Amino acid sequence: MSKPVLMCGSVAFDTIAVFDGYFKDHILPDRIQTLAVSFLVPRMRKEFGGCAGNIAYNLHLLGGTPVPVATVGEDATDYLARFQDLGIDTSRIKVVPDTLTAQCFITTDLADNQITAFHPGAMSFSASNDLTGVQAGWALVGPDAKEGMFAHAERLHAGGVPFIFDLGQAMPLFDGADLARMLDMAQAMTVNDYEAGVVEQRLGRSMQDIAQGLRAVVVTRGAEGATLYTEGREIIIAPVKAGGVVDPTGCGDSHRAGLLYGLIEGWSWEDSCKLGNLMGAIKIASQGPQNHAPSRAEISAKLLETYGLELPRV
Repeated sequence: MSKPVLMCGSVAFDTIAVFDGYFKDHILPDRIQTLAVSFLVPRMRKEFGGCAGNIAYNLHLLGGTPVPVATVGEDATDYLARFQDLGIDTSRIKVVPDTLTAQCFITTDLADNQITAFHPGAMSFSASNDLTGVQAGWALVGPDAKEGMFAHAERLHAGGVPFIFDLGQAMPLFDGADLARMLDMAQAMTVNDYEAGVVEQRLGRSMQDIAQGLRAVVVTRGAEGATLYTEGREIIIAPVKAGGVVDPTGCGDSHRAGLLYGLIEGWSWEDSCKLGNLMGAIKIASQGPQNHAPSRAEISAKLLETYGLELPRV
């Protein structure tokens, strides 16, 4: 069994609606200051989601040992039971009485653009989920209540557990000083290409420069693959051709799971990113963040075909 990996972040329910059109055709740039837009969404579904939950699910597919760290409400019984049935450790998911689990409402158009609204619910109490003394091979501090993200980072840092800072949907909460404070504790950072631009703007530094103080920075670029900054180098990680483009929700989390699995197995950052790319490509061909279910053998075969790598035997 591989070493445990902690993923600190949201466990949430995602309500995903699909607009059969394009946002760009209905949002007028010259009227953006008085925006009042309504979209008819004939397709809608509710999914298990949240960054910590999604990463845990994908890491489990790979044969890793995920330990999601989150706070949920009293309505999370089905979610917890599902993870327990899968064999995922839920001991670090804390139920907060008299609250609802975090809820994410996502509307996607035909170009895979997304408009999202998020209700934090029990996630607001994440700082109370104390990780002091917990041991793990790696950890990830992902989108969560800001206070909770810093609490987890400080406890992991004090305990000597290396972690990746994943800014994600928490981007509006972090100014330049907050980012600098978090990066002082982290060993690596993962962002998508849009978030990378925001981070560079708020810190007044390039990704190459930011990476100098870390083991690595990974910038995911969707269908274009990823860019890895490590040891003074910029490495382009070629993409994996997806079997279909169905739903981008959770692709970033799938990538993080692949990255973490590679690191826990002692792979290089470059090879770990390749596995991340593959996991993202697998996910995007399925609706919802946790409905894809390839076997470990299927993942390994695709990894070998694309990058000449194989998953270790378990």
